[in-house]
Amino acid sequence: MISYGKQSIDQSNIDAVVDVLNGDWLTQGPAVEAFENNLHHYFGSQYVCAVANGTAALHLTGLALGWKQEDIIITSPITFLATANCIIYAGATPDFVDIDPVTYTIDPNQVEDKIKAYQSKGKKVKAVIGIDYAGHPCDWKALREIADKYELQLVNDNCHALGAFYNADKQYAVKYADVVTQSYHPVKHITTGEGGAILTNNAEIDDKVRRLRNHGMTKDPNQLEKNDGPWYYEMYEVGYNYRITDFQCALGSSQLKKLDHYVQKRRKIAKKYDESFSNVDNLKIPETHNSIDHAYHLYPLQIDFNKLSLTKTKFFQKMKHVGINLQIHYIPVHLLGYYRKRYGYKRGDFPVSENFYDRVISIPLYPSLTDAEIEKVVTDITKFVKSK
Repeated sequence: MISYGKQSIDQSNIDAVVDVLNGDWLTQGPAVEAFENNLHHYFGSQYVCAVANGTAALHLTGLALGWKQEDIIITSPITFLATANCIIYAGATPDFVDIDPVTYTIDPNQVEDKIKAYQSKGKKVKAVIGIDYAGHPCDWKALREIADKYELQLVNDNCHALGAFYNADKQYAVKYADVVTQSYHPVKHITTGEGGAILTNNAEIDDKVRRLRNHGMTKDPNQLEKNDGPWYYEMYEVGYNYRITDFQCALGSSQLKKLDHYVQKRRKIAKKYDESFSNVDNLKIPETHNSIDHAYHLYPLQIDFNKLSLTKTKFFQKMKHVGINLQIHYIPVHLLGYYRKRYGYKRGDFPVSENFYDRVISIPLYPSLTDAEIEKVVTDITKFVKSK
């Protein structure tokens, strides 16, 4: 079965993990700090805090930024539900803005319109979370200008875009966003199994997420009201066990060395798909803005099922029958039952996202995908689409 995504693990990755397993530290040891330093150098942030997973990174971001009841946080409907859920974790209120029909990322013009609509009601938006969907960075320059104009916090859910370039800059994320979150789940560009990180240039934010990552504990002498001895710690706020292990971080550091190579492979595969599908009726390939070097975590191919005698469900079934496992990224968050029932969202609220969902499929894309497998994906998709 050819899956839509798959991790790439080689012997050097295995050796890196085994070295840690044979050492003295399995958790809270030097491999964690080494991974954080490696991320710091690659992505250019002053501070990096590695955590248990990407959801933990989002959760701690909301807490570190002080989101609370009555705060309104805007994000995109086309994202994994954790991006919106983290707003609720912090006690704030989520709202959405539709996507740009070309980039599939949050539309800055509509962000500003929504901010103004809230202002007209005497309400203020606290923060915006942009998602670098599929590996295509948001219009971060526009979002930063909006954030500065309206004094908003800006968060980059960067999980899809590791290795992407924005205006020829691979370290763009922390230059525009106050906080950047990443995930290292196996289908992402690099993996630690489960894992994530929070990147920022703000020392106070980094300090807070580090405390909250470890139950809210601190041994900082400057923060202790008393000190009974070298064992003594204090806790002033409730935190979580969102730590990551040393052997996961050893894998992460080893994977990070290959990130540029992995992204190059993904771009080559995407180019083959572009060339193969660009002239096929009822198919729409993803577009890339001219200021972007796409990282291609996903290849979101749109199919106009309304013009076919084939439903999306039947298409999925046919592809699985021939050995190709597709995926959908994503069900618009506002259409999920919890959000419909609690906040009153309904179909028609964000039409661009909904139309995108009706048409999009994620097709196989990962570095170890062979030329024969790529050809099979192209041949079978084209056959089913042309058969109508």
